[in-house]
Amino acid sequence: MQVNINGIETRYVLSNEGGGPWLTFIHQLGGDLSVWDQLAGYFRDDYTVLRYDVRGHGDTAASPAPFTIADLAGDLAALLDALGAPATHLVGMSMGGMIAQQFTLDHPSRVNTLTIADSTAASLPEARATWDQRAAAARRDGMEPLVPATLERWLTPDFRAAHPEAVEPIREALGRTLPEGYAKACEALRDFDVRSKLAEIRCATLVVAGRHDTGTPPAASQAIADAIQGAQFELLDAAHLAPVEQSQRFAALLETFLERPV
Repeated sequence: MQVNINGIETRYVLSNEGGGPWLTFIHQLGGDLSVWDQLAGYFRDDYTVLRYDVRGHGDTAASPAPFTIADLAGDLAALLDALGAPATHLVGMSMGGMIAQQFTLDHPSRVNTLTIADSTAASLPEARATWDQRAAAARRDGMEPLVPATLERWLTPDFRAAHPEAVEPIREALGRTLPEGYAKACEALRDFDVRSKLAEIRCATLVVAGRHDTGTPPAASQAIADAIQGAQFELLDAAHLAPVEQSQRFAALLETFLERPV
């Protein structure tokens, strides 16, 4: 399904067999909504599950102008408005976790619970050059040269060897990401920093990290949990895409978290 959000044609999928509370999933840099297929199937009987392609990813168009993580959070707010969702449980992975943090800060009354996976509250100064290099490489050479090293960071060797059926859709989504969309997102991530604001978050929060995540070390996720009062922190035996690599464990954690009394 497509809807025009802030002047951008945006793809989304809504699964509301259960007609329950809204549950929104936000994907990683270089991904698309398909990364959540398995989890959406798990939760759709009890929740109204929303997945969408972030600006410049999947089948959502890239904007001609640069954008920030705050702009991407604004896209989500406009999408929820268009679909008539006053509030939602929010789950974000990697870049999606940054968008989820920003959205929660900008629209606190619209977030029932917050789940952040494999993410950080800021891109540190020493990482700025890396983001610039990735943006430049995508613009110069396209996405394919970035795929092998990215998959190595995202998933452990054992998982990649044992589950090609899970790896291939992730590889395809990364390879077909719009180079300009990817580059602009890299620049948005480069400039992201909400560390000084995290204490303002008051909703129930679950933070999940992958033990073998080299791109976003578990300490970065732990720092988010430490800054949010009452946040729960969980470490999974995975690399950067922990909700994919440990899907059953992540689903169980999320289910328990969503059902706990407020």
